[in-house]
Amino acid sequence: MQILRIDIYKPGKKDPETKITVPLSSLSISEKLLPSKVKASLEREGIDLSELSVLFAKQGPKGTLIEVENAVEKLVISIE
Repeated sequence: MQILRIDIYKPGKKDPETKITVPLSSLSISEKLLPSKVKASLEREGIDLSELSVLFAKQGPKGTLIEVENAVEKLVISIE
């Protein structure tokens, strides 16, 4: 089973402040359950998780998809 992983780090921190793990098979349902803080981080960077559902229906790539870092946080989205 493929898993979508979202990790949010505070600047200068080695360990993520927030970790979200979602089975890709339930992404369309699970994205509605994400904490508002995580949704805000994704929206701030223009990331739309609903687009990932389409991509992974075709057995998309694995590993780190995107890593975004700004003065407030670092956001890492990966597939395991």
